[in-house]
Amino acid sequence: MKLQDADLEGTVPRYKGLDEISQWLDGRPEGGMVRYSRLALPFSEEVTMKTDETAAWTEFETAAEPDALGEDIRSVIRRLGEDPEREGLLKTPERVAASLRFLTSGYHQDVDKVLNGALYSVDYDEMVIVKDIELFSLCEHHLLPFFGRCHIAYVPHGKVVGLSKLPRLVEVFARRLQVQERLTNQIAETIMEKVNPQGVGVVIEAKHLCMVMRGVEKQNSVAVTAAMLGVFRDSQQTRDEFLSLVRGR
Repeated sequence: MKLQDADLEGTVPRYKGLDEISQWLDGRPEGGMVRYSRLALPFSEEVTMKTDETAAWTEFETAAEPDALGEDIRSVIRRLGEDPEREGLLKTPERVAASLRFLTSGYHQDVDKVLNGALYSVDYDEMVIVKDIELFSLCEHHLLPFFGRCHIAYVPHGKVVGLSKLPRLVEVFARRLQVQERLTNQIAETIMEKVNPQGVGVVIEAKHLCMVMRGVEKQNSVAVTAAMLGVFRDSQQTRDEFLSLVRGR
């Protein structure tokens, strides 16, 4: 039976957000940075249709022919004081262009095609968790990578989604120019909309090279963002179960 906000109002503690996630992180190495992303509005970004379910790197690598993007990168190399015509850099503009197209291929993927109707009626209303999903994305502020792990949990409401679809969904949104807070929200909101569970919890732990190799140069800092929807926001017991199972690696 689906839990409603009215059923929980006044009977369980409300979600405390950052303080609660901070308590979960107790015992982590020093230097860990916490950023809590509170969901306010439903995710409404549209995605472009694409024929294939996922973008294979080989498509981009074999298509690495001179083009406008490659020429722009060649110009950047020249402006940095290098010679794009020297042996080691001759093919670099095309390689970088292909790499960027792959790393931003999520813009051209359709969430519905990725899920591919993999929703199944199952009499199961306990928590489903897929944790330690490897994640790579590009910071939209410096175009430097951030990478880490994504943990997803949901409580079904009559239907479950194919387990492999959750990592694929992470890739759709990670392969874009991103900030970690938005990425966390997009994953949670999309699962809530497409799977219609009783609730969704998403936690991302990631290292940002814009903090590691430039700027403050803090080698051990980790950004943690969380999005809690439905019963994960309303029930402390549900959140505690999720966080304890993720922590107990």
